[in-house]
This record gives sequence, structure tokens and C-alpha cells, in this order.
Amino acid sequence: MKTSILSLLSAGLLLAGCGQKGVKSDKLVIATSFYPMYLATANIADGVPGVQVVNITRPTTGCLHDYQLSPEELKNLSQASIFVVNGAGMESFFQKAVDQMPNLKIIEASAGVPLVKGDGETGDNPHVWVSVSGAMQQVNNIAAGLIKHDPEHAPQYRANADKYLARLDSLRVKMLRELKPAAGRDIITFHEAFPYFAQEFGLKIAAVIEREPGSEPSAAELAQTIKLVRQKKIKALFAEPQYPAKAAQSIARETGAKVFILDPVSTGPMEDLDYYITAMEKNLEVLREALR
Repeated sequence: MKTSILSLLSAGLLLAGCGQKGVKSDKLVIATSFYPMYLATANIADGVPGVQVVNITRPTTGCLHDYQLSPEELKNLSQASIFVVNGAGMESFFQKAVDQMPNLKIIEASAGVPLVKGDGETGDNPHVWVSVSGAMQQVNNIAAGLIKHDPEHAPQYRANADKYLARLDSLRVKMLRELKPAAGRDIITFHEAFPYFAQEFGLKIAAVIEREPGSEPSAAELAQTIKLVRQKKIKALFAEPQYPAKAAQSIARETGAKVFILDPVSTGPMEDLDYYITAMEKNLEVLREALR
């Protein structure tokens, strides 16, 4: 950012006077970095008195590639006591702002989760939540962090987390059972959001259409993917609802493969705390059709 973090914070705090829309100063404010962290945290803190969960980045934003914080978003973060992040390199752009808030307590949802490497020079792949088992590990980490930093509400956090974990585990068992016949199948995904998902359900990612969303593949990369689709007789390409499917559609036209939509649940409705489960159920339906 060209403007200093302190200047942006000052500007943000002047917006809307002393109060922030939707944030109550008498509440313990728990901030989350983006939509998947919001869903997990809001389920754990649901109905806990005196606690408010707010999301910092725009809910229409996909994965936080090249994201830049606005003064309003910095203001929201400055009013929080606890900040829940995915970790694994997803929120590196937050670091300068967080360094200016020494009293802000950080909960890293991916702490202790075995990470897979991204492609090339991208480091660890941060898309842990796209695996249901990964999402469950994150829920446990978030619950443990909230209990540590807000012990007064420990019983409510634990009860909510256990209830949500039971629902996620039922989803995981169902998906494992119904995707078992597709184990070992090659799939081609839009970007590197699905390695944990594929690992969990026994699928193989043969290629990725765009390494980073918004960076369209070169003609040579497209040709290579088209060749791979033909060689392996791949019938399904998976795009994501957050991004245009232009490249996937180009490959489909050349190969006869069909484009399907898989949702990594990086965006969704803020008011629907069941959306992760709903979206994964839809992903299951899509995969059953695409891989039959």
C-alpha cells in the first residue's frame, strides 16, 4: 500500500464518527479475515451473550489473492479484540496492520494442520477449509483459541463447536461414502483451491486451469491442458462460481468435456451459517453427476 497503515487507520476511524455500522462498542468483537473463517467462528460464537463476530474483507471476495485493505476494513479490525485468520500464508497482506495493533489476539485456524505445497513458488497451499476434515480441524482450533482468550464463555463456545463438528462429521462420512466409487479419478480444477478436498476424497488433480485467479493461462498452457484432457479422456472440468469460466469453456469446446461448478466456499451469504454444509452438499451432487 502507498499510504501508511497508521494514516489509513486514522482515516478509517473518522468514517461514520465513533461507531461502526453493525458493531456495538459494548460487545467483545471477534474479527474474521474472510468468509470461511467467518462461517466457522460465527457457528462457534452463535448466541453467546456479549460477543459479536464481524468479517473484515468483503463477502463477495474469493480467495484473498492480491487483496488490498480499505480504510473502512482497517477501522473494523481496529475495533476487534480477537482476530481469526486462516493462516498458511493466506492473509499476509494483513501483517502490517496487525503489527500496529499489539493488543489484538490472533487465532490461526490452520495451526498444526499438515499443509500441502502449492505449485511452483507459491509456498504452502492455504485452502485447508475446502476439505471437510480440514474445516473440522479449523473449528477445533478456533474454539480452543476463543476459550483461551474469552474463558468466561468457554462452555458456550465448546458446546457450539461440538454441535457444529457433529454436523460436519456427518457430512464428511456421507461424502466419503458416496464419492468412494470415484476414487482415483482424474479431475481438472480452475485454480489451486481443491488439493485438500481431492486428497480427502481420493480424487487426483491432473491439471489446474489458472494457477492464480485472474491470470489467464497462456496459449501454450491451454494447449497442454487440452492435450492432457484428450490423453486421459477427462470428461469434466471444474470451474468456480467466484470467477469467470472463460478458459474452462475454451478447453471444453476443443475437447468435448463438460464444465461443472465446484464451490470452494470462499464467498456466500453472511446470514446463512449453514452455508458451508449447503455448498458441500451441492458439490457432492455436482461430483456425482460429473464423475458417473
